[in-house]
Amino acid sequence: MSVITTRTAVVRPKFWREPELRIAFETAKRITAHFAKSFYFSASIFPTDRRWATYAVYGFCRYADNLIDCPRDRTKEELYAEVEALRQEILISFRTGESEHPIMRAFAPVATMYGIKIEYALDMLKGVTMDMEQSRYATFDELYVFCYRVASVVGLMMTCVMGYKDESAFEYAEKMGVAMQLTNILRDVQEDKNMGRIYLPLEDLDRFGVDETDILQERFSPELKKMMQFQVERAHYYYDEGDKGIPLLPKESQYAISSASKIYRGILRKIEERDYNPFLGRVFVPQRKKMQILLGEVMRTKIMV
Repeated sequence: MSVITTRTAVVRPKFWREPELRIAFETAKRITAHFAKSFYFSASIFPTDRRWATYAVYGFCRYADNLIDCPRDRTKEELYAEVEALRQEILISFRTGESEHPIMRAFAPVATMYGIKIEYALDMLKGVTMDMEQSRYATFDELYVFCYRVASVVGLMMTCVMGYKDESAFEYAEKMGVAMQLTNILRDVQEDKNMGRIYLPLEDLDRFGVDETDILQERFSPELKKMMQFQVERAHYYYDEGDKGIPLLPKESQYAISSASKIYRGILRKIEERDYNPFLGRVFVPQRKKMQILLGEVMRTKIMV
């Protein structure tokens, strides 16, 4: 019989209801409900302790990401100062297991209880600051580092929370995160170029004969189509790899990852339906379709149990 593992101290019963933590966990829950409706619905079917731990993890990741992504009247130096302040709070709270920071207050005890490595949290901060430092990526290897930091580490943290049957689950979670971030990049080519960013590796543009100006001026050439098709196929490869890790999760958590994989792959399908043209507006999977996928995966998992 396989044993589900969490590298963790003993989880305190109903930790989210402890008087000094309750407001912080409720805040993390509201952040999740506001910014990630499908993810919030998925988490609502988790066992209660994992559900509240998921809110804490998502709340931290969203807060860190918003430091840079949310347009605010901040200088670059002030943004760096905010990120550095959060980094210092991470270092202290991981050492002590507690924090007065509104987001870390919930995340710090969850990290302790579920054995989330401090490297994951620090890598997340490195990822969000990359957008202030880099608007081009020379190679896919460079882009992979970005994808890992802003997306894969979320999957690694969630693997700690959900539990796993084998350490290799983390390797597959990394690949799933890369797949999802590549999907975001392909979906947002138009939006990103309007902000002066091109995430598509320059080596790939050169390989397919695409010039940066083709993207900046929205020229959908045959060469750009081939390059986009290549990127979509690369993302599918990483989904195929990531999906291999789903059976390594506990049965009651598998539906969340399998549905997320299918929903995000749906974005790739939409790009394919548009003949790989990234300049026709942002593609998305309708909320009703997301719910259908999620409920279908829940039912399939229940039957398998």
